[in-house]
Amino acid sequence: MSMSKLRILVPVKRVIDYQIRPRVLNNAIDSKTIKFSINPFDDIAVEEAVRIREKNKDLVELIHSVSIGPTKAQDVLRTCLAKGVDTSTLVDSGEQQLEPLSVAKILKEIVMKNNSNLVILGKQAIDDDSNNTGQMLAGLLSWPQATNAAKIEFLEDNTKVKIVREIDGGEETLISSLPLVITTDLRLNTPRYVSLQNMMKAKKKPIEKLKLSDFNNIDTTQRLKTISIEEPKPRENGIMVNSVDELVTSLKNAKAIE
Repeated sequence: MSMSKLRILVPVKRVIDYQIRPRVLNNAIDSKTIKFSINPFDDIAVEEAVRIREKNKDLVELIHSVSIGPTKAQDVLRTCLAKGVDTSTLVDSGEQQLEPLSVAKILKEIVMKNNSNLVILGKQAIDDDSNNTGQMLAGLLSWPQATNAAKIEFLEDNTKVKIVREIDGGEETLISSLPLVITTDLRLNTPRYVSLQNMMKAKKKPIEKLKLSDFNNIDTTQRLKTISIEEPKPRENGIMVNSVDELVTSLKNAKAIE
């Protein structure tokens, strides 16, 4: 396949909606009656993939979304289809929580199966904030990577990509050839809303369904153990000070400074 044609893979995750404040119940997140939605960073990745095709329809051959999670994760895949993604795959993991390395290994298999040459995914999921699935996937594939992308631009020959990424000191510009893994930051774009008409159409589109047993060569053993889950302590009331000296004294008493 010519590298001038893009086969884009967009991994997405179903997470607790970012506008919801989850409750901790019996040392676990109470998720029974709570709203779930697509991970915000992954939503940005979907939007960027669709925009790439809108800017140059001849450049993109396929946009494929994949989610690894419970059966209910079909909902976020329907959202992707409604936004302009062509096809999708659900890897049903049931109630098992997969760690980033296991997710990256499964994604590698899907990349190879779909003959993808560009992977765009969120830089992190807002539930675990691991921020390493994209990096691990690039390592497993031996592909170049560009993380925290704030701008993506294809150069004239369409075989190289210019990425502007945000770093502590400002911005860094990278130019990479394909194939490539890109992780998205918040400033890359603003995802579009899904119209009711497009959502209804997406409900009729097929979703490929796989199980973890279809990836029996991948070890999904948990290597991390959650010791406890606690809600943050309530914020204490502030106090008014009348001078810099009083401020310094208050900070010292609070052991905020030496």
